[in-house]
Amino acid sequence: MDEKRVRELHPCFGAKQHRGRIHLPVCPGCNLECRFCDRKINDVENRPGVTAAVIQPIEAVMYIKRALQFCPELSVVGIAGPGDTLASDRAFETFRLIGDKFPQLLKCMSTNGLLLSERAQEVIDVGIDTLTVTVNAVDPAIEAQMINGLVYHGKRYTGEEAGALIIQNQLAGIRKVAAAGVVVKVNTVLVNEINRFHIGAIARAVKEAGATIYNIIPLIPQHDLKNCEAPSCVDLAVARKEAGKHIDVFRHCQHCRADAVGVPGKNNFSQEVYKGLLQAKETFSHG
Repeated sequence: MDEKRVRELHPCFGAKQHRGRIHLPVCPGCNLECRFCDRKINDVENRPGVTAAVIQPIEAVMYIKRALQFCPELSVVGIAGPGDTLASDRAFETFRLIGDKFPQLLKCMSTNGLLLSERAQEVIDVGIDTLTVTVNAVDPAIEAQMINGLVYHGKRYTGEEAGALIIQNQLAGIRKVAAAGVVVKVNTVLVNEINRFHIGAIARAVKEAGATIYNIIPLIPQHDLKNCEAPSCVDLAVARKEAGKHIDVFRHCQHCRADAVGVPGKNNFSQEVYKGLLQAKETFSHG
């Protein structure tokens, strides 16, 4: 995928022409226990990890057609949860179903990267144009403070062992997909008490692995990190300046829901597109 075209069409990669996106909430389960993540089903919270319900892959075409009626500016179909996109086959199934019907739309996937190295070829084969990987540390000791643990091939890992495992898999996976021409963005959740002084090291490592753009997301204090402070504008500016020494930094993230529809910061048609059509209520677990 031509990175210039991505930057023209994708609102999360710097497009400035009021481009829109639809997030398809098809992935229920997760394999990583992030201490800042509180995944919920509701209509009111505007943040990652939240959706009104989980839809079936077979329903995706209908929702995209409906979204285009409300927002013709749509240029991206994204799958960002509410669980991890690589923890099941549902994201790949969805992209295969919609690939031929909407060739004009970029296919975007977000993942925690735990399974990225081993599923990289599937990401490439299904035609993903842009991949976002959340990398919160490249030091196992720091990563261990960001997560309570993870489940990998049926076994639960904790502490620095878990941290080392996910970092290794993230960087190896980024190398593979970037080498195949997938445009890679890395997200980092900024937690002042944990990784504030580690941002430069993350930016340098992911750039070396093949990522081309970097997005720093300020912590929303919740779940196990509810007592941490929300980073200030100054904290964010300093972190971005540090990252910018190594990689291009994206500065307009909107903390989007897993079922967001529309132009970020301008409109959101998720209620119109999904409400009344979603019937399922599912609960999530991390394992």
